[in-house]
Amino acid sequence: MNKKLHTEAVDSLFDAILCLETREEAYDFFEDVCTINEILSLSQRYEVAGMLRNKQTYLDISEKTGASTATISRVNRSLNYGNNGYDIVWNRLAEKKNAQENEE
Repeated sequence: MNKKLHTEAVDSLFDAILCLETREEAYDFFEDVCTINEILSLSQRYEVAGMLRNKQTYLDISEKTGASTATISRVNRSLNYGNNGYDIVWNRLAEKKNAQENEE
């Protein structure tokens, strides 16, 4: 993690996020903390990452999401050289989905 990012204030924010229990609580919290455009930008980056993971082209991604090539490139750099944050989330979501399917 970037040492400039690792602060008490950021730790406190992440602790707050980790205590959210439902999607509705997440909506409420993020609407209070972020602007609508900030939330939409984060969700766009997450969508772009998923599309890059599925080997879609920059042109297809840009057309579907409205993301600029600069944003797509930034997300691609994170996927290739980042801290594997996207992979952690995708793996956990896949595990959760598999567990739910096995319960049925």
